[in-house]
Amino acid sequence: MNKRNIAIDIFRALTMTLMVFVNDSWAVLDAPAWMVHFDTWQDGMSLADIVYPMFLFAMGMSVPYALENRFAKGCDLGDTLRHILSRSFALLTMGVFIYNSEAGMTGNKGVYWLLMVLGFFLVWNSYPASFKARKWLRWAGVLILAGLALSYRSPEGGLLRAGWWGILGQIGWMYLFTACAYLLCRNRRWVLAVLWGVLCIVNLSMAPMRSGEALTQGNILFDLADALHLGKGHAALMALGGTLTVLAEQRLKSAKAGIGLAAAAVLAVLGMAAHQGWIVSKNIGTLPWVLFVSALSVALYTILRVLESKGWTAWARPIRTAGTATLTVYMIPYFLYSFWVFINPQIPAWLCGNVGALKCALFAALCIFLAWGLGKLGIKLKV
Repeated sequence: MNKRNIAIDIFRALTMTLMVFVNDSWAVLDAPAWMVHFDTWQDGMSLADIVYPMFLFAMGMSVPYALENRFAKGCDLGDTLRHILSRSFALLTMGVFIYNSEAGMTGNKGVYWLLMVLGFFLVWNSYPASFKARKWLRWAGVLILAGLALSYRSPEGGLLRAGWWGILGQIGWMYLFTACAYLLCRNRRWVLAVLWGVLCIVNLSMAPMRSGEALTQGNILFDLADALHLGKGHAALMALGGTLTVLAEQRLKSAKAGIGLAAAAVLAVLGMAAHQGWIVSKNIGTLPWVLFVSALSVALYTILRVLESKGWTAWARPIRTAGTATLTVYMIPYFLYSFWVFINPQIPAWLCGNVGALKCALFAALCIFLAWGLGKLGIKLKV
């Protein structure tokens, strides 16, 4: 697994670009329905309901490559575990700070976002090994984040809290789960497939059915899932699905388009079967939603692998930075939104519908361009 998988980079770039795109829909009036989330009990999904789980799928695909590359470089198990814990902690920390700003706070949110982003970059920037001041800059970042944490107050006077950990926090938990599962099952990879099946059963038993009732109510299964931050297992299913996809591909020795598309079709059929009892709902995290998004992910990855094999990847160059400096791209909107808060403008009436969607696309392009420019200056988030 030493050769870089360009298809995963493009997959990650596409999903991050779309995440920035749909996340910007709040800044337009009456965004098109396909850009906004379905309601909790509304049976269906939009673009906004599939990009985050597809990013989890991409993260899961990267896990075997990243960990095997570390072992190939001579890292032992202990060093790899420390790397996993360090990366998870960074994502959890970022997720908590972002969650609290979006959950409601006293004080100026623009100042909070500016200091938050500055703190993140100071602590987790990819400094050159020869840059001697990196230690002091990281400590400066720690002090900024500590100051934000201590001074934060919710509208009710509450302190900083974890809540649902935010998007990055959830990614951190799923990375920790998937990476540890891979390490434990590295020599018996079939166990990961069994684990995926068990998580499907967990999801079916915990997610409410169309009737509103769940198959089981409050038992040790629920408690164990909560303790492992798995919820109904839906996020773990997406991440683990990505890992299983690249492991299956490795087993076949090469990318097989027919097999990949057939696997996507099987997942879609399983989704339709589960749909008889459960609705498609991202907010609930139902199994039909997981299976349909997994089918789309496998199909897209298969197509990207075919394009990669033929050398037809030049079309992805404009968004390449979103796949290689992904975390930087994700953070730039908060930097830009802070100035929106300072200016406090009104959204013009004409910025709506498809015109608003075009604005969101331009905003995503701007974020990628800024991340590219920062990279040229040696500024890039890396955890």
